[in-house]
Amino acid sequence: MTPARLGQAPPETGRAAGPRPRPRRFDRATLLADFGPLAALVLLCILFAVLSPQFATWGNVRNLLDSAAVLAVIAVGLTFVLLLGAIDLSIEGVMATAALSVALLVANSRNDIDLGLLGVVAAVALGACFGLASGMLSTGLKIPSFMTTLGISAIGIGIATVLFGGVQPTLRSPELAEWAAGQWLGLTRLTYVAIAVVVIGLLVQRYTRLGRYARAIGGAEELALLSGIPVRRYKTLAFTFAGAAYGLAGVMVTVQLGSGIVQAGVGQNFAAITAAVVGGTLLSGGRGGVLQSIVGVLIVTVLANGLVLIGVSPYVQRAVQGVIVVAAVVITAWPLRRRLRVVK
Repeated sequence: MTPARLGQAPPETGRAAGPRPRPRRFDRATLLADFGPLAALVLLCILFAVLSPQFATWGNVRNLLDSAAVLAVIAVGLTFVLLLGAIDLSIEGVMATAALSVALLVANSRNDIDLGLLGVVAAVALGACFGLASGMLSTGLKIPSFMTTLGISAIGIGIATVLFGGVQPTLRSPELAEWAAGQWLGLTRLTYVAIAVVVIGLLVQRYTRLGRYARAIGGAEELALLSGIPVRRYKTLAFTFAGAAYGLAGVMVTVQLGSGIVQAGVGQNFAAITAAVVGGTLLSGGRGGVLQSIVGVLIVTVLANGLVLIGVSPYVQRAVQGVIVVAAVVITAWPLRRRLRVVK
């Protein structure tokens, strides 16, 4: 019996069987997650420029970039950890140890040691060692990165307190003093250090296995393992890279202040995670990047600067930052809500 006798239409020729492909819809949620932070940055700049004429002056723009330098360096390192789907709370401890170390290894008021640039390199290397310890403990012992990095931070603050010894070391290195006061094209040299770190972070993310594998591991660690990616190695390498960035940030704070203090990294855990999340880097991993985190750094810096210029209380500023973090998490995670079966 033919299909015509059963009342069925004869099969069409020249077309593949199966449902027709649906036209791709305009995904506004994904577009908001990708370009929303940049649009928010532009709107904030316009808003504060209208509310305070001082905001748009070159002097204030220079202050903004200089203020964002340390946080930008931290955010570059933290981004690779967040891309893994991990978390790093060791920033304050690593920065404290690096700050005291560099203050005691260059010309200072406490001892006769003067290693010059080698002292800076040693402080950055020490930060990398802390990051290596965080990565090895987390991957080797299978301990959540939240706990390992929190412990490493406590160790770092303890070491910094011992190095401080109740007497604050003051820098007496003419080279570092020149770096702290010197400018080029109206910006401090430390700002150019931050720009160089951002460029290095972009190159690592784009052209190295660490950058590619970090995103793959954060997106689906089990699939990365099945694909033959040495997950433990690259997770440890990401923490090591981040630790080096935190160490450099500690050096930058010491150069800015002209002395080493244990509180060099106080508040940077919250500020760096806020900047990365606001910029579009997911805490669950697999999405975001260095550029997104730097946009977040600029948003946080512009917001803090603008609120001060229009006379908002510091207590209200922290509350505003908290609201922005929650809103940013909702916006960036909303397009992926159906894929996240379990929220931890």
